[in-house]
Amino acid sequence: MPPADTDWELRLGFLIHDVSRLRRSAFDRCLKPLNVTRSQWWVLAYLSRGEGMAQSQLAEELDLGKVAIGGLIDRLEKSGLVRRESDPSDRRIKRIFLSPKSNELIETMRAVSHELNAQILSGLSEESLTITAATLGAMKHNLMQYLDASDGENQDAAEPA
Repeated sequence: MPPADTDWELRLGFLIHDVSRLRRSAFDRCLKPLNVTRSQWWVLAYLSRGEGMAQSQLAEELDLGKVAIGGLIDRLEKSGLVRRESDPSDRRIKRIFLSPKSNELIETMRAVSHELNAQILSGLSEESLTITAATLGAMKHNLMQYLDASDGENQDAAEPA
């Protein structure tokens, strides 16, 4: 564990935030010629891993509200990149599927992402990347445990006595 130095804790938080923000900005710049927003890319990327996902499940996975995901899917549908289908067992559930047009776009976006990642990781050793990935993975795990424990506490507090 690093020394209990408030400056270190602040510095680490700012670095993580800044790297994430700068990467998003760079990725947005790379996607601009493709006329795709980052939000649309995330929807397409998630669907490419699990096509036919329910719209509500997609909203949950992307941490978006139902209205926000509905608007994104509306725009993607209008562009011919996805289609909605009612679930055969429950017509209230809308499942989202990729169109052939989106499959080509996803391949292009993956190539763009690969090139950007190569530039971002340029000059970093394999050992450094392995340590960084392990460290961030451990931090993610700790955060998920914290949030799961906090959710349990909040649910217990919400239950009537």
